[in-house]
Amino acid sequence: MIKLGFVRHGITPWNIEGRAQGSSDIPLAEQGLQEARLLAVRPEIRNWDIVYSSDLLRAKQTAEIIVDKIEVPLHLDPRLRERGGGLIEGTTEEERVKKWGPNWRELDMGFETNENIISRGMSFIEEISDKHVDKRVLVVSHGAFIKRLLNALMPDSDMDESLKNTSLTSLTRSMNVWNCSLYNCTAHLAKHDSLKL
Repeated sequence: MIKLGFVRHGITPWNIEGRAQGSSDIPLAEQGLQEARLLAVRPEIRNWDIVYSSDLLRAKQTAEIIVDKIEVPLHLDPRLRERGGGLIEGTTEEERVKKWGPNWRELDMGFETNENIISRGMSFIEEISDKHVDKRVLVVSHGAFIKRLLNALMPDSDMDESLKNTSLTSLTRSMNVWNCSLYNCTAHLAKHDSLKL
């Protein structure tokens, strides 16, 4: 059996501004750093044996805050990066409509394909499942990437809700079947209304 946790990174200035991030390397906002600190003291976070993170700064900063608190190894892996956003990275919806028109989604914007995202995500899952049998592995990554990977692991689930910043999702695999025990949970932010935009 293996237990996997997925954390979406803390909020960034581009999240706040509504800009597409993709593979752009954006740091956390001060609010995102505080969100990560609150996540790091959440009781469930103490239960992980190892942390893997995307090597993009916003995920790496989130992961570093966690491992600093729980004192477990951190490994960076580029396979955990966000979906490449092509031409729209750094733009807002308003800017995209102004530049490419209201039907910009129908154009070839150079997005990374779903097939490529799933391929690198499953490669990572297979490797850590073999390497960390009976361990609890926490993965710090990005919203669109995590969501696509969850749907690939559990295709009959209804996990369609967009993942919140610093949300925690937990899966366990037994007999090659994945089960989700916690999805998109941000209970650690609930009592800190000052963080909300």
